[in-house]
Amino acid sequence: MIVVKCGLEKVGFSRRSPACLRETKVALFLGVVAIRTSGRPVADVTSHQIDYKRSMAKPLKDRLNARARKDGFDRIAVCKASLDGVTGARLKDFVAMGRHGDMAWMQDTLERRMSPDAMWPNARTAIVVALNYGPELDPLKRLEDRSAGVVSVYALNRDYHEIIKGRLKQLAGWLAGQTGAEVKVFVDTAPLMEKPLAHQAGLGWQGKHTNLVSREFGSWLFLGVILTTAQIEADLPETDHCGQCRACLDICPTDAFPAPYQLDARRCISYLTIEHKGHIPEEFRKPMGNRIFGCDDCLAVCPWNKFAKTSREAKLMARQDLAGPTLHDLIALEEAEFRKLFAGSPVRRAGYLRFLRNVLIAIGNSGDIGLSDCIRKYLLHPSPLVRAMAVWALHELLPRRLFEDTRDAHMASEHDQDVLKEWQRA
Repeated sequence: MIVVKCGLEKVGFSRRSPACLRETKVALFLGVVAIRTSGRPVADVTSHQIDYKRSMAKPLKDRLNARARKDGFDRIAVCKASLDGVTGARLKDFVAMGRHGDMAWMQDTLERRMSPDAMWPNARTAIVVALNYGPELDPLKRLEDRSAGVVSVYALNRDYHEIIKGRLKQLAGWLAGQTGAEVKVFVDTAPLMEKPLAHQAGLGWQGKHTNLVSREFGSWLFLGVILTTAQIEADLPETDHCGQCRACLDICPTDAFPAPYQLDARRCISYLTIEHKGHIPEEFRKPMGNRIFGCDDCLAVCPWNKFAKTSREAKLMARQDLAGPTLHDLIALEEAEFRKLFAGSPVRRAGYLRFLRNVLIAIGNSGDIGLSDCIRKYLLHPSPLVRAMAVWALHELLPRRLFEDTRDAHMASEHDQDVLKEWQRA
């Protein structure tokens, strides 16, 4: 077998062919492979060569779609690498009103984030890929068991950033080899608004909860983007199919939506349990329930989920040890054990201290006084973030007299003002 490399593809020719190939040349002409030997066309070529020739004759967009499917993506769509001024203006208003909370990087990268071509002026096309992470379990039913900690569906196994990034790099490399164009890949790690691009490319629309909704996959899609200097025909944008529905707005336990299509991240449980580094304001603690990392309520209640499919990606299927871990077991984790349990999971992103903060709030909401013994050691924890929530949890669980006795034994040695405020509740 003689193998000739052509770009990123390989063409094989058998020596048993009636016309033995000599001085083999492979030329690309208008995307079609022309095969010649000694200056004359080969009359008898193998079926493999014919298949290759036919595949190269297909339009680039068709080949791109096929390749994306081969690389494991569930959907792919294309749009121009720019967003209208209205989208950028909404982002600007979001930041100006402080609704981004602690996420200072949103303000720092605001101008570049407003449109892809502001970040990379040479970009002409945005290729948006989607990976379905539809869950087998019912995200809302898990909230009923207050003895267990609830981790958002997206974080119950491997970190999606790593899964998508590797595949996206493969797809981008293939595209560069096919077109000679420049490419850059993005998976929620750069100043790029993936959801508006996905809307513009026709993968779905941004619902009233500001997340992407698909008629085929409901609210369960991870997104990745390739920006390229190649000019590729754009798909038609999707239209909004929310109608009069308010399910996602009404179910939010912290009223994080000031209006349809608007989010105040400072009130969002996902932001509070993952991004927020400080003390969680008291008004949000009880509404958090047993959610210890993220929140799926507005996604799970969407009526379009009736068309959703369970993910076929094994790395995104819920691990049994993360689907319903008990609060008793979670609060007992030392830092090394925390890192081991959540290795490869997005939960590690919150860090051990914020993890303890979140679990202590869930324990305070559990109504299980038996868990109070598990909390006491955290009254002496080095971090005031942890100590404060240990005090709050005990206040929620213990009878008044027992709490006062515990306060009298610890308060005199406490010097942090935030922790002292928690002790002074009674």
